[in-house]
Amino acid sequence: MYQFSYADIQSTSVSDAKERERDLLTRSIDMLSAAAAIGPDSMEAVEALHFTNRVWTAFVEDLGSSENALPKELRANLISIGLWLLREAEDIRQGRTNNFEGLIEVSQIIRDGIQ
Repeated sequence: MYQFSYADIQSTSVSDAKERERDLLTRSIDMLSAAAAIGPDSMEAVEALHFTNRVWTAFVEDLGSSENALPKELRANLISIGLWLLREAEDIRQGRTNNFEGLIEVSQIIRDGIQ
């Protein structure tokens, strides 16, 4: 029979959550990179922007939750970054820009900062 302490389970859960967040960001980055290579009017761009929007909307909602354990200032900064990413994605979708690089670079920085 297995016996786990609450701390072990909680530590594993946090570790698993961070791994899922990194995986989601990596998938978003990969999709955005493919879309950038093909063009903003491609089906790949539509799918990449939709996926990125869903990921960052979920992140922003989680960061805004009082149950989120991150420090308040860090949460506020990440929410600001998330809102910027959502605006940039919308600008690409609306044809006001075709700059995927900003989305990709900022997402890579956030992903690489998840520890």
